[in-house]
Amino acid sequence: MSFFAKQMVPITKQMYLVPSATRNMSVMAKVLRYGEYGEPAKVLRLQEETISDPKDDEVLIKTLGAPINPADINTIQGKYPVKPVFPAVGGNECVGEVVAIGRGCGASQLKVGDRVVPFATGLGTWRSHAIYSANQLMKVPANIGVAEAATITVNPCTGYRMLKDFVSLKPGDTVIQNGANSACGQAIIQLCRAWKIECIGIVRDRPEFSQLKDYLKGLGAAEILTEEELRTTKLFKDGIFRKPKLALNCVGGKNALEMSRQLDQAGVMVTYGGMSREPVTVPTASLIFKDLRFVGFWMTRWTKENVDNPQRSEMFNELFGLIDRGALKAPAHEMIAFEDYEMAVTNALNIQGFVGKKYIFNF
Repeated sequence: MSFFAKQMVPITKQMYLVPSATRNMSVMAKVLRYGEYGEPAKVLRLQEETISDPKDDEVLIKTLGAPINPADINTIQGKYPVKPVFPAVGGNECVGEVVAIGRGCGASQLKVGDRVVPFATGLGTWRSHAIYSANQLMKVPANIGVAEAATITVNPCTGYRMLKDFVSLKPGDTVIQNGANSACGQAIIQLCRAWKIECIGIVRDRPEFSQLKDYLKGLGAAEILTEEELRTTKLFKDGIFRKPKLALNCVGGKNALEMSRQLDQAGVMVTYGGMSREPVTVPTASLIFKDLRFVGFWMTRWTKENVDNPQRSEMFNELFGLIDRGALKAPAHEMIAFEDYEMAVTNALNIQGFVGKKYIFNF
C-alpha cells in the first residue's frame, strides 16, 4: 500500500492523541495579515492572536516553514485571479507539526507530532500556528525535509502535471522550457532526469551564465541556452536532440515565440506564467502547417477540480518517493525568520544572483 493510501485508513478512538481535551489552554500565534492591496512590505502587518484548542474535526498545527511564492506577492498586490476577503493572511504553502487534535477527527489518521501540509488552497499560511479542518491537511513522511515539504504543493506539482497531462512523453523525448532557473523550472529539470526525458532550459543572459548553466546541468538539464542562443541553435536541426514535443512557458513574449519555432510537428506549448508581461504570439503558419497547440495551465484550478481524483494521490506518492531517493530537491532557498518578513518580501521581488533563491519563513 502506498504512503498516501495509508493516510486514508480510519483510526480507532484508542489511537487518538487529544491533548486539547486536557490542556484547556490557548496558544498565542503570530500572523501576517493585510487589509488592502499594495506592495507587501507596506501593507503586511505582523499581529498576534489567541488560538484556542481545536474542536470537533479540527487540528492545531505549529508551522515549521512557509515559502514566499510569486503568486503570494501578486495576490497581495491585487494582480492575481484569487481575490481574498479582507483582512487576509498571506501565503499558500507550508509544512507544520500537529500539536493537538479535536475529538471529532475520526476519519483522520493524524496524530500529535505528525508533519502535514495543507491539502487545500487559499488558507493563508503565513502564521506560526493555525487551526485547520482535518480534511484540509495531508500527512507527509517524517523523512521529508522542511524545505521540500513546505514547497511541494505548488512548483513540483505544477511541473509534474504539465509533464504528464498534455503530451505522452517517452524516455529520450525532449522538453524545452524557459525560466529554467525558477523554482518550478528546477523541479521540471529534476523530474525530466528521473523520467529519462531530455530537458533543454532557456534563461536570460547574465554575467554568471556559466555558473548558472553548471548548476542547472547538475540538477539534470540536458542543455542550457540563453535567449540569444535559442534563436540560432542547431541542437534540433542537427539531430543532437529530438525536436521537442512539449514547450513549457512562464515568460511569454519573444522568448515563447522562439521556443514555439523549435517544437516538433503537432507539438504543444503550455503557458503557466507570464513574467515578461508580454503576450504569447502565434504565427498562423504554426497552427496550419505544424498543427501546434497552445494551452494554459493553472495548478490552483487543477487542485480544486481534482480534490478526490486518484491521480492526486498518485502524484504525491511519486513526488515523495523521488524526494526520499534524493532525486528531487527543494529549490535554492534561504530560511528566514518570520519577524524579518519586510526584508523577505522585498527581496523576493528583487531576487539577485545567478539562480536567485526562494525565501522560506522559519518559525
